[in-house]
Amino acid sequence: MEPFRVHILGCGSALPTPRHYSSAQVVELRGKQFLVDCGEGTQIQLRRSRIRFTKISAVFITHLHGDHCFGLIGLLSTFGLLGRTARLTVYAPQALESMLKQQMALFCHDFDYEVDFVAVDTTCQQVVYEDRSLTVESIPLEHRMPCCGYLFREKPTLAHIRRDMIDFYHIPVSQINNIKNGADWVTPEGERVANSRLVTPADPARSYAYCSDTRYIPTLHQRIEGVTMLYHESTYGEDNLLLAQKYCHSTARQAAMVARDANAGKLLLGHYSQRYDDESVLLKEAQEVFPNSFLTTEQATFDV
Repeated sequence: MEPFRVHILGCGSALPTPRHYSSAQVVELRGKQFLVDCGEGTQIQLRRSRIRFTKISAVFITHLHGDHCFGLIGLLSTFGLLGRTARLTVYAPQALESMLKQQMALFCHDFDYEVDFVAVDTTCQQVVYEDRSLTVESIPLEHRMPCCGYLFREKPTLAHIRRDMIDFYHIPVSQINNIKNGADWVTPEGERVANSRLVTPADPARSYAYCSDTRYIPTLHQRIEGVTMLYHESTYGEDNLLLAQKYCHSTARQAAMVARDANAGKLLLGHYSQRYDDESVLLKEAQEVFPNSFLTTEQATFDV
């Protein structure tokens, strides 16, 4: 099975602390790496995580609060200083485009690579990126400004060849792809060998949902039903429920309710308020509702 991993670069909220950096993650799938959000300090965290800058092929920004995008222009500048030539695509709410162009005109005007901007409609769920390996969908969220999450879906893979059967029937290599795609095999004597005898089922397709800043949405689970792994902001505990409601954030318990209702495989908590010196209280609240919950922390890596 190909690696499908999430590298945590920052899991704090608006105010950076000595313990946590602002929001940023790298999603890695089949040799590709995608940066999701880019708060201050992202470059340092990329270095510490030993993630190569040149491997990042696209950036996805959820909304225009500084703890999710203040690191972007610095990262783009560093790409240029490192001699990047490959095009980079930035997916973000429309409002970022004009600001980004102004910043690049000042700081990134003589680099050897191009930046493409794709405006994301935060009000609807739609595919914003697709290649041979995966799709990325926007997930409408509800925050104090236009905001969306992103759902990374692995495309189905082909069935696995049974080498013992291939050898037994002396099937030529030239026919392997046909069999992976469902073809039967007919022996020189005319015997038809069913495809089901020649392969084992493909690995189930995996998915990862990144739900950034949002108030609790009772229907959100419908958009991410069956997701393999969910990251859902958990800024507060139930002790600060009124603050969560006031600032359009979620509690750890509410994040767990979304995971439970979506039949998710695993829940990652993050975007912690600086009010908490020990996030174990958030983990406890989440696990009471959804036992397979985990705290994120900088430099941690989670397999989807």
